[in-house]
Amino acid sequence: MAEAQEGPGRRGKRAEPGAEEPAEAEAERAGRRRRRSFQPAAEPRGTTVLHDTVSASPQPLPARHFDTRTTEPISFFLSGLEELLAWQPNSNDDFNVSAVPLAKRQPPLHSRRPRTLVCHDMRGGYLEDRFIQGSATHNPYVFYHWRYIDIFVYFSHHTVTIPPVCWTNAAHRNGVPVLGTFITEWTDGEKLCESFLAGGEEAYRAVSEQLARIAQHYRFDGWLINIENTLSAAAVGNLPPFLRHLTAQVHSAVPGGLVIWYDSVLQNGTLRWQNELSEENRVFFDVCDGLFTNYNWKEEHLERTRGLAGPRHTDVYVGVDVFARGDVISGGFDTDKSLRLIRQHGLSAAIFAPGWVYEHLGEENFLHNENKFWGSLAEYLPTHSICTLPLATSFSLGMGTSRFLAGKEEEAGPWYDLSAQEIQPLYPEHEGRLSTSCCLQDAWCGGSSLRVQGTIPPGEEHVAIRLFSLQMPAPPKLFLTLLYKLEGPHPDEFTVALELTTWDLGTCHEGSVTSLPEPNGRHHPRFLPAPPPGLAKLLTACARDSHGWTSRCYELDLQDCSLRDLSLLVSRHQPSPQETSFTCLLGEVRVLDAASMVASLPQVQSLTASQLWWQEGPEAQQLSLSLTLRWVFPPGRASCFRVLSQGSRCHRGQTVPQLLGLAHGCLYRAVGLAVPRPVAGQSCRLELLVEPVLRDELPVDPDHWGRLVLVYSEPASGTS
Repeated sequence: MAEAQEGPGRRGKRAEPGAEEPAEAEAERAGRRRRRSFQPAAEPRGTTVLHDTVSASPQPLPARHFDTRTTEPISFFLSGLEELLAWQPNSNDDFNVSAVPLAKRQPPLHSRRPRTLVCHDMRGGYLEDRFIQGSATHNPYVFYHWRYIDIFVYFSHHTVTIPPVCWTNAAHRNGVPVLGTFITEWTDGEKLCESFLAGGEEAYRAVSEQLARIAQHYRFDGWLINIENTLSAAAVGNLPPFLRHLTAQVHSAVPGGLVIWYDSVLQNGTLRWQNELSEENRVFFDVCDGLFTNYNWKEEHLERTRGLAGPRHTDVYVGVDVFARGDVISGGFDTDKSLRLIRQHGLSAAIFAPGWVYEHLGEENFLHNENKFWGSLAEYLPTHSICTLPLATSFSLGMGTSRFLAGKEEEAGPWYDLSAQEIQPLYPEHEGRLSTSCCLQDAWCGGSSLRVQGTIPPGEEHVAIRLFSLQMPAPPKLFLTLLYKLEGPHPDEFTVALELTTWDLGTCHEGSVTSLPEPNGRHHPRFLPAPPPGLAKLLTACARDSHGWTSRCYELDLQDCSLRDLSLLVSRHQPSPQETSFTCLLGEVRVLDAASMVASLPQVQSLTASQLWWQEGPEAQQLSLSLTLRWVFPPGRASCFRVLSQGSRCHRGQTVPQLLGLAHGCLYRAVGLAVPRPVAGQSCRLELLVEPVLRDELPVDPDHWGRLVLVYSEPASGTS
């Protein structure tokens, strides 16, 4: 019998059903029966049963990691050198560790194509995004044009800005590395730099090694270094060795890690922004991965920078402040003017504070304005291709006015959780002919669907809308699934399907005999009215429509092909001399390698509870319970976990499971559960479930879920 997990008020044991129990445990159970306590039936195999006594004095949780009022897990920063050097990982850190590995994409970051960096700076940072498990935020700020950018920096004015884990999860899922910020400024910054840079090699190496450890532990990808204060001769002399050592440490600790220097102090220690790569700041550029320039540049700065950078010209990220502060070329909806000049000189761009769209233009029309802003820049933002399968997405932005499941509203009310953002498409726009946008009013799963609006030109039978760029060898057999809903007065006039294009490898064949001589073969997968027998259980939803959503499954056999684009094909049944408008909601798209779908389904194991926190409930006969759940599941198999409550009761009965929230790693803190207060001599029971959501979004049988039963009671009379 394993000991119960740590937690205030604990005095029971945790047991797995089926294990042989000692006589005293049986005697204890008999005594409880005599006291008319609630006794559950025999639990299914694999269920964790935990006994706990309600505590009137719960132990406080560390304020750095948990909200002091609710005990919700929160993201945090470090203030000052002392906190940085004192930092050590502990189990409370686990909520802040990104559970989403950096997805591969093409071209890779180290290609010589000019790149795009986005630096997110909003109202000091750590706003609603600090709540790791999400919040009930109405009209939150979200970023979702990941296909157009290469690097994401989370910026604040705290000494050590550790990116909130929700940003790292969302960016990594879409193939974008995330950098934190190490900043010193003003008089306090001078003192801090003097203490670790002027003190010699041991002092600055301790700082660089600690920064690398932090990035490695929380699984983000490196640092923007911003020294915005003057430096003594001794301090600036050690600055290049510090940067060199930090870069080497990050490269060693974090695969693909980056260190980027911000254009600020000069090699003589003077604080003077250059707005370019110059002989005065080149010494710092030479020992790290890139330079982020200040914003007040003119075209001659770009010309000099290109000449001085030589073959590393794409490692210079020319700063563009979207707020257009200072003497700048452009900002706001004219930001494209700055990007045009930057690209003409073959340089990379650093777009600073694109949250201008949200902060300056307001929250109400944010999604429309956000698409307008990034659409205006699309000409200068090379896109990226997905290069791994499965590709499965419901297009959720990680926010919504409701939560949907299988096309039905599961939970009403606003929510915001960037970790729940799914893989995002290209958001193609063609003025007057085609637009793609987020629809919050209806969705298949999550908080939103993708609304595709367009026209089929006169005389044309169909139009193709490119959703994803792909670059990967095609497996021999693909399965594709599509969930959609046609809107408008005449939905029966249209047919919706998927189109997959391939790169010409000279040998690309569909099926076993059909040759595709086109330079870029277009493949229309065969519609499957019913799935193959061996996959019937996994693809049960294929031939079933639900809540107005139409579900379709396809298969495609390819030989020696490389996937290029996945598009939505909207066709009309009869050619027409007139233009025909359509509106289609996309609820889910999946591209699956058939070979990977036969793998055995893993099971949630070792579900445990700890850090129980009892408080008075919202009503007299209730208690409020918060607790941390942890479990084990094979890495890389789940995109998230749905944590549900089967309800709490003191008498026999069954209730419908209620969603508590989503977990993006193998832990979750349930907060403020209202449970019945047991009477003296009675015990009550709370049942919690953990449902894995696989990366290919195929259903998992409940017998593979995690299940925990908490049996709780009031302390015996006369005990604390």
